[in-house]
Amino acid sequence: MQLEPITWQRLAERLADHLDERERERERERERGPEDEGGGAGWQRVGIDGAPAAGTGMAADHLAETLRSRGRPALVVAADGFLRPASLRFEFGREDVDTYLGGWYDTAALWREVFGPTDPGGTGRVLPDLWDPVTDRATRSPYTELPPGGVLIVHGPLLLGHWFPFDLSVHIRLSPGALARRTEESARWTLPAFARYEAETDPAAQADAVVRADDPRHPAWTGLDG
Repeated sequence: MQLEPITWQRLAERLADHLDERERERERERERGPEDEGGGAGWQRVGIDGAPAAGTGMAADHLAETLRSRGRPALVVAADGFLRPASLRFEFGREDVDTYLGGWYDTAALWREVFGPTDPGGTGRVLPDLWDPVTDRATRSPYTELPPGGVLIVHGPLLLGHWFPFDLSVHIRLSPGALARRTEESARWTLPAFARYEAETDPAAQADAVVRADDPRHPAWTGLDG
């Protein structure tokens, strides 16, 4: 995997450039007629995947700020806002790797409340979060209206194994050693889960771009094709 150095701000700019170009292509499709495939107005969906220690939230915020500075609406949604209730997450113990991989995140709610509204013909009414893991109660957050042409940015761990309909996906990768160093002691039981995710899902192969962030001050990335 060939990597080139980049800053987080420059990464956001390059991703925004890519999204802007894709949006211009969609505009050209719409000009050819509303019946053309892909001709309807809609939203772009971005996934920024990585372990909690990888800093996906920071990358998502940089991208959102860059898009907004260009006049494009952007909404950031954290996967951690869609955790399942503690009774389900901890059914087999608080440190069960299998449950963490397959049962901690409410993927059905993400499909229903986040991706469904931004499908073609959707309403754009996105629920930014559903469950507060601290209080173990529903957040009761109001829906957010994302105008057509806006960009939805979903970030968090284990995103690339669920066939989420991302128009652009980025995997922030840490080497096993860096991941262990940067993961809080209380969460180190999740390290085998991320090793399995790498082996079974191969997020680096699925993503449109990979960012290596062993040293967060000096990230490097693969770039984007096309």
